[in-house]
Amino acid sequence: MKVRVKTDMCEGHGKCEKAAPELFKVGDDDVSIVLIEGDIPKELEEKAERAYRLCPRQAIELLP
Repeated sequence: MKVRVKTDMCEGHGKCEKAAPELFKVGDDDVSIVLIEGDIPKELEEKAERAYRLCPRQAIELLP
């Protein structure tokens, strides 16, 4: 699974960073960035899914 943030939709609420700090960080511009490029480790998939569900702007994409 891969994770992507739609930067044009992200408002920097930080819910993804709280749910999965290993995967997300809110940058200085108040837009979340993904910390892991490519496939994320299997043990972080559940956290990625939680961050996806918690995003109030639906700015996170989970890709196969």
